[in-house]
Parts: sequence; structure tokens; C-alpha cells
Amino acid sequence: MAPVRLCGITKKFGQNIVLREIDLEVQDREFMVLVGPSGCGKSTLLRLIAGLEEVTDGSIYLGDRQINHLLPKVRDIAMVFQSYALYPHMTVYNNIAFGLRRQRSRQLAAWFIPLSKEQRAEIDRRVQEVAKSLQISHLLERKPKELSGGQKQRVALGRAIARNPQVFLMDEPLSNLDAQLRSDTRSQIVQLQKQLQVTTIYVTHDQVEAMTMGDRIVVLNKGDIQQVDTPLNIYRKPANHFVAGFMGSPPMNFLPVKVDTNGCLHGESLLKAISIDEFSIKEIGCNHPFILGFRPEDLQPSTSDMAHIEGTVELVEALGSETIVLLRLQDSELRARVSADIGLEHHWQIGDRSFWRFDLNKIYGFDADSGVTLHHPYSKI
Repeated sequence: MAPVRLCGITKKFGQNIVLREIDLEVQDREFMVLVGPSGCGKSTLLRLIAGLEEVTDGSIYLGDRQINHLLPKVRDIAMVFQSYALYPHMTVYNNIAFGLRRQRSRQLAAWFIPLSKEQRAEIDRRVQEVAKSLQISHLLERKPKELSGGQKQRVALGRAIARNPQVFLMDEPLSNLDAQLRSDTRSQIVQLQKQLQVTTIYVTHDQVEAMTMGDRIVVLNKGDIQQVDTPLNIYRKPANHFVAGFMGSPPMNFLPVKVDTNGCLHGESLLKAISIDEFSIKEIGCNHPFILGFRPEDLQPSTSDMAHIEGTVELVEALGSETIVLLRLQDSELRARVSADIGLEHHWQIGDRSFWRFDLNKIYGFDADSGVTLHHPYSKI
């Protein structure tokens, strides 16, 4: 097991800069999740670590060893891809054992020297051990065409685990699975990583996976790191407007507003000016435009005289334990997340006019130009 350190990593394809001076340290035995929208560079970063792409500039270290110049096969890194990449003509047993046999052959420094009886026994022990941990022992004699998608993914995981590498790299390994199987396999991967204590870097665009799996999360956008922190801090204390809007389902609501000399908020979507004693305006400045943010769960129905905003109901999603309401304002859309009981009590219909109030103790402020977070409600935590 070993930490992974990226120093000034830049990657270009022609004149197109995909990653820009990435500095990141993944601690020994840590489960690090890279998350971001499609095209942000997260899979490319994983491929650079694996050696499947060449670094344009910068250095990659595995422990104290610089690995830029090393071939993928000698980096002691195992990668699990979005596609299962199983050998169709081999059984599950041989798919898992293949990497181990190659490893032993390299140690002998000649592929044509047959493995000893002891080496074959060790490979068999390792395959059986991995198959048991992944609950696929009963599938060892099957071929990939006889497996379901979830079973294939577990075989791919088993092949990587069997090699006992210093680092696991996982590139959206659950994207081909259905919702229930994703949830089950997600829990299984986390448990396995804690059991094996192997440094793991996991790529996903699914924020639920990122929040529930990672010890820390790296949020990427357009080739730049936006924030590195624990899942809870990423959610509670986003570094900027992008992180706040990307992490959370439904995403954070945003309204353009200004602050007057009395410390009151004004905006076209607000029914009236709002006085907020807790909100620091020192860094914002009077009449400087900024973005007001609040989570869907902090927007609740209200009476007209107490409301902050009025909107038209565009969509109602009853999810059992909760109801999501999509509202259309003058110049923006907002989402509210309310309990199922409140949803039944109001019984909103598409086209209804409704009044809403947000929790003033849980609002966020972002600079309208840079997107930097100027205020969040967890400053003292």
C-alpha cells in the first residue's frame, strides 16, 4: 500500500488542455473519489496514473517512487474499467487468475518457464479467497456470456483485487448496473476497500456515489480542481458556486440579489427586501450583485404575508417519503424538497401559484463574478 502524489500534472491533446497543473495527494489506504461533469478530466487523470496516457507536464509519485517513466504493467496498480474487459473465452476462474499468472511469469523473467506446483497452489488459493469475498465462488466455471452485468463487474473487481496491488483505480465501475445493484455493489466496494486497506482512487459522475463512498472527494470542472474535502464539508461548505450547484440532489437553488446599505437583500424574484442580521456583507459591498443560495430542503411552503418568493408549480414528484416541487419564478427555476405529509396537505397541481419561505439561517452567498463562496451557514463548525 502507498500514497499517490500528483505534482503539477498537465495534460494536453494537441492544443486542448484537458488537465491544468493538478496538485493532489491521496493518502495511504485512503478511498479518494474524483467527481465532476462529463469532460472535466477525471477519467484522463486516472489513465495518467495508470500509465495509459502520457503526462504532458508534471510528476506522479507512488510512495517515494516517481512512476511517469514506468510502463503500466510495472507500476503495481490495478484498474477496473467501466466496461468489464473480461476475456470471453476464459472461465471466471481463469479471468481472475490471469493477472496472477502474468505476475509470476514476470518474476521468473521468462514467460516460457512453467509455474511450479507451489506457485499454482498459491494462485488457486488467492482466486478462491477473492471469489469467496465477492460471493462468486459458484460462478468460477462459467464464462462471461453466462453472467449478468452485476456478476461480470464483480469478476472484474476480483481480477483487480487478486493482484494485491499498491493502488486500485476504478473508472465508473457501476455505471452499467441497475439502480438496486448499484447500491448493493457500492456498499460492497466500500467494505472490501476497508478490509483490504488498499489506496483507492474512484472516478464517478454520480454525486450519490461520491458522497457515500469517499473518505475525501475531489470536485473537478474543466480540468481544474474546484475543491478537495470530506463529503460532509463538500456539501456544507462548498468552495464556490459550481461545487454548491453540483453536489446535492436536487441541486442547490440560486437567486441573483443585491445588498443595500441597511444589510437587506433585494432581488427581482423576492417579494420584498429581506433583513438578515447574521449575513456578513463586509466582503460583498453595497449594491454589489451576488448569488443567494439555499438547499431544496430549506425551502418550505408559506402564507402570502410571510413568504419570500411566489412561484408557479411546474412539476410535482411524489417519491414516497418526500415530494419534490419544481417552481417557475420570473427569471429562474427553484426546487423544494418537502415531506410526504406536507405534499399531501397542499396537494399542488401543475400551474398552481404558491408561496414559499426559505430558512434564513441556512443561506449561502456567492460572488456573482468569480463564484467564490462569501458566506455559508456553517462558519463556526
